[in-house]
Amino acid sequence: MQPLKIKLALDMMGGDHGPLTTIPAALAAIAEFPHLELVLCGDPLLLEQQLVFYNSFPHPQLCVVASSNDVAMADKPSVALRNKRESSMRRALDLVEQGTVQACVSAGNTGALIAMAHYVLKMLNGVERPALISGLPSCKGNPVYMLDLGATVNCDADTLFQFAVMGAVMAEEVVGIRFPKVALLNMGEEEIKGSDQIKRASQLLTSCNDINYIGYIEGDDIFSGKADVIVCDGFVGNVALKTCEGVAKLILRRFESSMRQRMSAQLFGWLLKPFIKSLYQGVNPDHYNGASLIGLRGIVVKSHGNATKDAFLSAIRQAVCEVERQVPAKIKDRLEHVLIDKA
Repeated sequence: MQPLKIKLALDMMGGDHGPLTTIPAALAAIAEFPHLELVLCGDPLLLEQQLVFYNSFPHPQLCVVASSNDVAMADKPSVALRNKRESSMRRALDLVEQGTVQACVSAGNTGALIAMAHYVLKMLNGVERPALISGLPSCKGNPVYMLDLGATVNCDADTLFQFAVMGAVMAEEVVGIRFPKVALLNMGEEEIKGSDQIKRASQLLTSCNDINYIGYIEGDDIFSGKADVIVCDGFVGNVALKTCEGVAKLILRRFESSMRQRMSAQLFGWLLKPFIKSLYQGVNPDHYNGASLIGLRGIVVKSHGNATKDAFLSAIRQAVCEVERQVPAKIKDRLEHVLIDKA
């Protein structure tokens, strides 16, 4: 049985590198997925020149939709929403709203993407705010899903509860984890710890039989595998994620520096090189690139701004997976069921 055709829109001009990254990633994606069609949104002359350079213009799996301007990484979300209606980012979102494509991927300005997606696609019933969610490596092999990573800075208890429901659906549908363990990220595991919003969210989750809530989890257990889904507000989530990425880079640089300075360490490092390479690939951010903006009436995947070709390809894979698993529909169904029980 052949897989169903999937059609995605790509914001080709977003991010730090634009078409220099997005074109090679798009070509790698259609080579990997023969059933995939891509709509490339951006400057048509620039995109066609790049495709000609790669001997890929025209191509049956690719088409170009013209945009007249771009969303800069420094643009304020409100300005981008008002003044960048002809941008590559807006074009990609409009195609999702029109039903021309099933999802879009962008490495552009995060704030602008969230504002535009909220305005164009609207929220699912029962969801007040969107959340950025991404799978992170864990000690148990399966990724741990963490949300929110920066879409909604301030969250009340009901919003955190909605995030928990949506995160559980992602873990079930994308990874196949049955009845995933859900935890709230907090400053301690004791019930007396945390803000009033966290405590209230904990009460809501404890009383919900549809969520496998295991209580609070601290920052040093994010990657331990204790939880399959970790819920927090966007401020805490973004700071925690960036801190973890910084620590990983520090350890790698210290290791490389030690290898260069000592001959004995160089020999030891040479013997360990295959293991170190394998370990690094397991935690390489490029392999986990692609934070999904969930809670919307459509699929939007956000790649980080300085994404490499492999990282942007990873974001495209994430979008393909969510289309195949029909994630927004599954979230909608679960929310309706949970909200009925909650009422």
